[in-house]
Amino acid sequence: MLMDVIRTFAEGLPGTLKEKRGIFSLEVVVSERKTFLSKKKLTYSARFRIDDESRELRFTEMLTESGAGMSAGDSGIGFKAEAYRTGGGGREGTIEQQSSLFGKRYDYTFDFKTVRAFMENAAAQEGYAFRYQLTARGL
Repeated sequence: MLMDVIRTFAEGLPGTLKEKRGIFSLEVVVSERKTFLSKKKLTYSARFRIDDESRELRFTEMLTESGAGMSAGDSGIGFKAEAYRTGGGGREGTIEQQSSLFGKRYDYTFDFKTVRAFMENAAAQEGYAFRYQLTARGL
């Protein structure tokens, strides 16, 4: 089964594989930056759905940056937590463009291309079509 092959692959990654309402998500913390009283984290997230009826694997991926720590604002100094996504919203573009953007601020060795290539090859070997999407809409 395709899902068994994907689960075995995900076990070899330093991330988590979850399922909710037929949509699977694979998240891997790619890099963390720590500065004085603040911390930022870069996370690779792949989402996919396996449609057994049409024998299709629909796949999307993105990089997400989140942060927490001290912040100075109008009301003084305090702690702040924020998160935003780089895809499907304000900043759009392919995962390669996102990686170039974040590669200037983070050092990481995680090769996200291997995840997409594995999913594509596993789908083909099991007789499924592979469809890459820029956003998770319609998974």
